[in-house]
Amino acid sequence: MRVLLPLTLLATLAGCAQTPDPEPCVCEPAFQQPSYSECPSVTSPSTPSADQIAFTKLMQYLANKVKQEWGEDEYLVAGKHHYVKYIDSYRTRAHIDFDKGKIWVATIAQDQPKTHLQQAIVETLLMPADPSKVDLFSDKNIAASGKPFLLGQVVDHDGKPIEWQWRANRYANYLLENRLSSKPVRRGKVYYVEIDMVSDHESQREYQYAHLIRDAAKRYNLSEDLIYAIVKTESSFNPYAVSHAGAYGLMQVIPKTAGADVFNLVKGRNDIPTKEYLFDPASNIDTGAAYFHILKTRYLKEVQNSTSLHYSMISAYNGGTGGVLSTFDSDRKQAMRELNALHPNQLYTVLTTQHPKAEARRYLEKVLKFQKEFNQGTM
Repeated sequence: MRVLLPLTLLATLAGCAQTPDPEPCVCEPAFQQPSYSECPSVTSPSTPSADQIAFTKLMQYLANKVKQEWGEDEYLVAGKHHYVKYIDSYRTRAHIDFDKGKIWVATIAQDQPKTHLQQAIVETLLMPADPSKVDLFSDKNIAASGKPFLLGQVVDHDGKPIEWQWRANRYANYLLENRLSSKPVRRGKVYYVEIDMVSDHESQREYQYAHLIRDAAKRYNLSEDLIYAIVKTESSFNPYAVSHAGAYGLMQVIPKTAGADVFNLVKGRNDIPTKEYLFDPASNIDTGAAYFHILKTRYLKEVQNSTSLHYSMISAYNGGTGGVLSTFDSDRKQAMRELNALHPNQLYTVLTTQHPKAEARRYLEKVLKFQKEFNQGTM
């Protein structure tokens, strides 16, 4: 059952000017002011952690391999709203744009391109719902496992959902015979097919995680609409989402910052989550929701008004608690006094116009917009 926002919050949302940003923002749930010593597990963006350095090296290795085959102009990499997977010695790839609802499967193999595309199309259509079973950062093939992630999001030329190998092969044959295109590039030709996702593809993904969101909301005393809006903003319900900051999964959790805080303060563990852990949808949603619990009960517990707390939590999830407070003053106590002196409408205006990070200003607008859509039943 959908949880409705309080009437005061809905009234505020109705009056908020929305400016959707077409560019993905970088989720940095890290607490960003090291001087606030009462908040543990601080990782400053200016001093990358060992796992962030390792992630950067991995992405550099992937970039070098891809550019050797495709060149600079045709280089693509996975992101928060884009799935990109290479196979076949990096010569063949699948690209899903979750915002546009489009899939492109392409190859630069000049010998028997249809053969290379056939395999890639089938692997893409049957890719597993568990992202931990797919290595996005290598050219390893994808093994079908369980219910396909794209089941219901794509239908074949007969309008049928694609769950089994025979139907995937049949649709791949149809695409290659009827929709094969090519374009010249510096290194020859790119051969590709374009596949339209169904009109309600995002809703199809949303349904996959409804029970996980509902359970996490109850577990951490949060509203379902908040978690839905964060997932939509961060990844468009793409469990394969990654960012250049080293964030993973549906709620874009960074292991060394928000992940470490959750393991330490909520789970009672001394380690940090692995990328495999965070690629698991259940673990990812649990971790993201648990971090909101930390924001609510620890880092921002001094915020007095419930709506102001709501705004502050959302802003902090993207730009850090330090980002919220430094909008007002470099001293934490003074910043909190100034924050609490504002009406929620005034706080919204400040956070969306004066926050030191532009992407954090846009982030709060987008999340509130998606919460409103959820409660109106339009998500």
